[in-house]
Amino acid sequence: MEHRFLGNSGFKVPALGFGAGTFGGQGPLFSAWGNTDVDGARRIVDICLDAGVNLFDTADVYSNGASEAILGAALKGRRHQAILSTKLSLRSGDGPNDTGSSRHHLIEGVEAALKRLDTEHIDILQLHAFDAMTPVEQVLRTLDDLVRSGKVRYLGVSNFAGWQLMKSLAASERLGLQRYVANQAYYSLIGRDYEHELMPLGADQGVGAIVWSPLGWGRLTGKIRRGQPLPEGSRLHETAGFAPPVDDERLYRVIDAMGEVAEETGKTLPQIALNWLLQRPTVSSVLIGARTEEQLKQNLGALGWQLSAAQMEKLNTASATTPPYPHYPYWNGMFAERAPVLALQGGNP
Repeated sequence: MEHRFLGNSGFKVPALGFGAGTFGGQGPLFSAWGNTDVDGARRIVDICLDAGVNLFDTADVYSNGASEAILGAALKGRRHQAILSTKLSLRSGDGPNDTGSSRHHLIEGVEAALKRLDTEHIDILQLHAFDAMTPVEQVLRTLDDLVRSGKVRYLGVSNFAGWQLMKSLAASERLGLQRYVANQAYYSLIGRDYEHELMPLGADQGVGAIVWSPLGWGRLTGKIRRGQPLPEGSRLHETAGFAPPVDDERLYRVIDAMGEVAEETGKTLPQIALNWLLQRPTVSSVLIGARTEEQLKQNLGALGWQLSAAQMEKLNTASATTPPYPHYPYWNGMFAERAPVLALQGGNP
């Protein structure tokens, strides 16, 4: 297993991690993702650990906490082998303070997560969303206290805008507090918004990406093809309302290009999508999910080989979109000698 630094933390994580959103199966969204129980989770963890995938990511809102509880049970007796990552700050109860990143909710949320995960510390704690109602200084002081207490080791965010993350990093530096080293972000061949602002920010500030939904909410699994109906039983039937929209023609253009690369490499479409991400700047780890052992083993096949430069270019071209203002001048060649984004991308969109 390849290991990479998590931003500038000095801490290494596996290139592939496992997203435990399929554990539990509670609620309209997560029941569509999967309903793996404790016995199934133990088998998944067995396969992951044997392959060197020891980063496991979850959240307090995944199946109303069941994901954390099942993951904790599956890791019982081998917690020391795992890197545990969880998230909080989304609404986790009916009370007025059961949401956000207030000192109250962060402390209560960490204590509850520790119990569900059956552990004494969380390796990577990420805020699931930006809380505009709580001053970033209060949020960071609380997180700093949690790190100093030994209950949390590294900090990250998820679903933050660039200015929100940068404001927080600046406050950490100004106040001498623990800083965010991870950014759990949606990124895929059909979801490249991460590249516009968050990628150059991560490169500049030493924040590593932990990628979620690398298969574009199931669109890049190989089940969707041009001119064919959505297969029966596809989870896209149930999660379409949650997934970010993608223009049909662009989706098919990307899938067509992936199909050509699949013929050249003998790899599956999911393996190609994952391998593409593993070659992108700032990516520390890519989270794979699986409802079955076969899906998990197939995703693990994304390691141990690399797409060629020509194949990367083919996929880059097929998946390219025009970035929004003020980013687009740097992508069409204007001020190229002064554009860190263009250099970061190797001159390609």
